[in-house]
Amino acid sequence: MEIFRTALRSLLSNRTRSILTMLGIIIGVGAVITMVAIGNGASGQMQGLMDSFGTNLLTVMPAPPNTTGARGAAGSGASLTLADSQAIEDEGFSILRAAPEVSGTAQVVFGNNNWNTSITGGDEDILPVKVWEIAEGVCFSESEVRSGAKVCVLGPTVAKELFGYTNPIGSTIRIRNIPFQVYGVMKAKGNNSFGQDQDDFILVPITTAQRRLFRFGNRVDTVRRINVQARTRELLDTAKEETTAILRQRHKLAEGTANDFDIRDLTQNLENATEMATTMSLLLGAIASISLVVGGIGIMNIMLVSVSERTREIGIRMAIGARPSNVRMQFLTEAVVLSILGGIIGILIGTGISNAASSFLPFKTVISVNSILIAVGFSAAVGIFFGFWPAWKASNLDPIVALRSE
Repeated sequence: MEIFRTALRSLLSNRTRSILTMLGIIIGVGAVITMVAIGNGASGQMQGLMDSFGTNLLTVMPAPPNTTGARGAAGSGASLTLADSQAIEDEGFSILRAAPEVSGTAQVVFGNNNWNTSITGGDEDILPVKVWEIAEGVCFSESEVRSGAKVCVLGPTVAKELFGYTNPIGSTIRIRNIPFQVYGVMKAKGNNSFGQDQDDFILVPITTAQRRLFRFGNRVDTVRRINVQARTRELLDTAKEETTAILRQRHKLAEGTANDFDIRDLTQNLENATEMATTMSLLLGAIASISLVVGGIGIMNIMLVSVSERTREIGIRMAIGARPSNVRMQFLTEAVVLSILGGIIGILIGTGISNAASSFLPFKTVISVNSILIAVGFSAAVGIFFGFWPAWKASNLDPIVALRSE
């Protein structure tokens, strides 16, 4: 402990120079923590999106209709039906389930309360595919989907807006002036990474939505999309091939004819985005760590100056019995103390900047304990590496020559 106290006294005797020496380490550590926190936040945002969309998922949408003038958006066609969805689930060996879906917005009313929300029409398979869970009550049954029953399950936001803190189960609401009985309430998922409320929707049987609420194309059984879930992540490509083959056969598309549907692998796209965010995080951290090396060079230069200024002090210590290893350890300790103090200050600054960044970035930054440990460890290593040469030079001074120094 005495050697640390001596090192601190020596550094405090020239505070300004010590602070300037630590500046490179402070900036480096703070930058590393901030950059890694931003990268982790971006990766977390992508992972949250994957969790909210479901796993091992393909989305099949009608291709835009071939019309003159402006081309329609994907999903604006009317080439997919309930029968297509059933065929995909029945005939695809790599496919766990296929959940058809239609959606739109509508005004819903209960008593004196009303709310404009998203209406999703689906069958009983849409819950596991969309990773939705029932918090209260039950979901509608397969027979109610077939019959087009006027029943619904509310998202937590809709339940709160229409019923407040009253239990809505068993009540009747009106969607586009059509009465629907409330069967249950979904488990809350909160906002997604883009700040969109994932609980602001109502789930109804897909047949009811097709016949009574929305109409897509000229056929009553048309669907807006089909959510195809593969059995495993490794079978996604196979599931895509099987889905393509099944739909081309059902739609009687001749060889060479373009598909009248689009298949999107959202999982793969989001995984690619997550990997890119992680790579960028590592790259930014590596760039930021360059300032740690610059700070280490600054420590070495200042310590060399310190050795020159304290040559006579070194000679006196060696003359009264200090060994070269004692002198070497003294100067090495001063370099390490500078690095560690700079690292601690850098941690505080980096943590503060990371927390502040969450207020203006579209996602919450995530401060990694590993990044803090690595930054501190690296700063200590910098102190040892760049402090060794000045310490070695000091320990090899000739005591007689050192005593003659002015």
